[in-house]
Amino acid sequence: MASDASRPRASDAHPGPWHAPTSGTTVLAAALMIFGGVMAIFEGIAAIAKDDLFLATRHYVFEFSLAGWGWVHLILGIVLVLAGCAVIGGALWARFFGVAVAGLGAIANFLWVPYYPLWALVLVAVNIFIVWALCTGMHREADAGPTA
Repeated sequence: MASDASRPRASDAHPGPWHAPTSGTTVLAAALMIFGGVMAIFEGIAAIAKDDLFLATRHYVFEFSLAGWGWVHLILGIVLVLAGCAVIGGALWARFFGVAVAGLGAIANFLWVPYYPLWALVLVAVNIFIVWALCTGMHREADAGPTA
């Protein structure tokens, strides 16, 4: 009796477009994007509400209003969460967009250091790690190639 394993399948004869599986590094980057975005949203809400949590420094080179920084962080946080969800969904554009948004988030949090140093430095590190993880994950997935 002949088995079906010896016959080529119709799907094998005409393979469809290959979609790289997400690596663990890319999934970690997406989780960090969501975490960093949520933290930036909280940061923005607290700044817009003019919470007493923040230190008002004077004579700093980058002196902006606290509410203005709050809106910047709120918008960046929302965009970062949405991009992180898209990365988990496997969208290639979201990886490139995530690199750009995480880079902007790192710069915004670096400029936020005088208001809340520990929180800002942790989010700078998270955003830099997101950029690294997204770029490394894309490189590893491209090297893996199609798996049949």
